[in-house]
Amino acid sequence: MLGELMAERTGSVDPSKYQDELFDLYSIPAFDGGTPEVVAGSAIGSTKQIVEPNDVLLSKIVPHIRRTWVVGQANGRRLIASGEWIVFRDARLDPGYLRYVLRCDSFHAQFMKTVAGVGGSLLRARPAQVAHIAVPFPPLPEQRRIAAILDQAEVLRDRRQQALKELDNLVQALFAEMFGEAMARSPRDSLASLVQEFRYGTSEKSSNSGYPALRIPNVANGYLDLSDLKTVPANSQELERLRLRDGDLLFVRTNGNPEYVGRCAVFNRQLVLGTDFDPEAFIYASYLIRARLREGAISPIVLQRFLHEGEGRRALRAVCKTSAGQYNVNTESLGGIQIPRFPKELQDAFVNRLKGIESLKASHRAALAETDKLLSALQQRAFVGAL
Repeated sequence: MLGELMAERTGSVDPSKYQDELFDLYSIPAFDGGTPEVVAGSAIGSTKQIVEPNDVLLSKIVPHIRRTWVVGQANGRRLIASGEWIVFRDARLDPGYLRYVLRCDSFHAQFMKTVAGVGGSLLRARPAQVAHIAVPFPPLPEQRRIAAILDQAEVLRDRRQQALKELDNLVQALFAEMFGEAMARSPRDSLASLVQEFRYGTSEKSSNSGYPALRIPNVANGYLDLSDLKTVPANSQELERLRLRDGDLLFVRTNGNPEYVGRCAVFNRQLVLGTDFDPEAFIYASYLIRARLREGAISPIVLQRFLHEGEGRRALRAVCKTSAGQYNVNTESLGGIQIPRFPKELQDAFVNRLKGIESLKASHRAALAETDKLLSALQQRAFVGAL
């Protein structure tokens, strides 16, 4: 059982009592950067867990599930972690092996059964129940062998992700080069003045039949991710009301992670031709807002890129509100965002130059999806003794 690997007594420290001391803080926000925060005790406002090198951390908060972290070396500083981590520590354990176990689909399915929330709080896994999950625990040499194989697949995936990041940086640089002067000097129009209609999506639950409905996971970092599509029932009137057309923007309107709120992507029927669904029958779920632009008001692609980074992203964050641990935007706050008047000829030129880059990005995303499938298959085989 997983409880055998949990650290029974990690100890705790109140960093504020050591105001001038620097700590390595393993926080949930620091996870995405890949390194702990180096923070003075005076800037840390609450008691933290004491952790050790090679401890394995698992996030118990639902918006950040499947986040696992192996604690690094101390570098002369005390190592501490937020209380949102479950800590694993055992001499019989290879940290890299356990990290893969805690990320695999079979463990995730069991982990989610331990999740609960109190009132309006965020959902969290209950460590006492996580402790009863059975995990494969071969001898240490076998753990290391499995981890080494999975490391190779992960390196390949990381390279794909890095290539996508570099292409996205290229798009960002191209946007700044072409529109920097316009953003600095042109007058602004409210987003509401450019939009024909804002509309919320369907609140129907997914079922085995119905129409393909895009959800929060499908609105990825600036593009539509169609790897996991669900269907929902809808009558003909509802279908017509929520049907997506070319150029519609979909905004994430609520999430426990503020970085997700306001994310947007442009719908295009060409993007969904590779699915098994009618491209004319796509709708969207209630946690998304559709913005249908007035014809000729602005290129949806240019608008999406403006809102994706820099000034536009800051404007979205500024109108984001929080309540009971959830971050939200609504049609009124979206409509108030000020959009520069980008020259039409520059918009057309940008869209044309973007086509080649987006084609490369699509190829890399497809390769990344295949690599993810490979890593998942290797994990499943490894944890049943077939690798």
